[in-house]
Amino acid sequence: MTLDHRTTYVKTIRTGISVLVYPLQYLVNFPANVGDWASDSFTSRKTLQEDNETLRTQNQILKTQLQRLNFIESENIHLRNLLESSKRVGERILIAELLSVDMDPYKQQVTINKGSGDDIYPGQPFVDAKGVMGKLVHISAFSSTALLITDPSHALPVQVNRNGLRAVAKGTGSRTRLEIPHLPNNADIEVGDLLVTSGLGCIFPAGYPAARIVEINIDPSLPFAEVLAEPIAELDRSREILLVWPGGKAKPNPSNPCQMESALPIDKLATPAKQGKTS
Repeated sequence: MTLDHRTTYVKTIRTGISVLVYPLQYLVNFPANVGDWASDSFTSRKTLQEDNETLRTQNQILKTQLQRLNFIESENIHLRNLLESSKRVGERILIAELLSVDMDPYKQQVTINKGSGDDIYPGQPFVDAKGVMGKLVHISAFSSTALLITDPSHALPVQVNRNGLRAVAKGTGSRTRLEIPHLPNNADIEVGDLLVTSGLGCIFPAGYPAARIVEINIDPSLPFAEVLAEPIAELDRSREILLVWPGGKAKPNPSNPCQMESALPIDKLATPAKQGKTS
């Protein structure tokens, strides 16, 4: 101890020994260090995957809520002018995935991975992150069949977001075109107008973007204009959809006619004489 205190020789020897022993210490600790690194890496990867899935789900929900902004702003202006109040909109939703697409050229149908155990019902509307896609027509135990708004047998009550003009959008069999029948030649509608669901017809909730007007042909010899629209939803690209419960209700109430699961026939929706009740 005296030698160590008064001279530096022992310190030099100790330093040399520590340098020689360091590789042995590193080799002894190497397996434990590798194990800790691998554990941290796999844990971080799993956490990132879970966070990514959560963010994707939240992003889909937020996009669906934000797509109604145009309708809500327009509605708020009308209500402030007339009633000095605002409309609150909120629905319960469920994310589902497409399992298959009907390849029949005369049908516009898809199959989703939700069934009767998920509390869904025939006639329930569904949307994607951009707009209205269609409604459910058949429910089985583990999957369901859905009808797209472009199916020739489908009719969707809509209104022009700019002025509130009501109409009916009928499927044409093409996923890029909807027909707006029985609009007079002098109807206040323009190319580029946004069509949103009107809430009439007792199927789709009000305010969801449905289509945008892309073509208007007027023939003075005919009583009605030929109006075509393009769906807002990505009908041929969306893999994930969102099932909507209008008003947040789990299932339609049979005592409320506007929550029954069957829609009005196309001929009743599209005829000019009855258009005022359903469109």
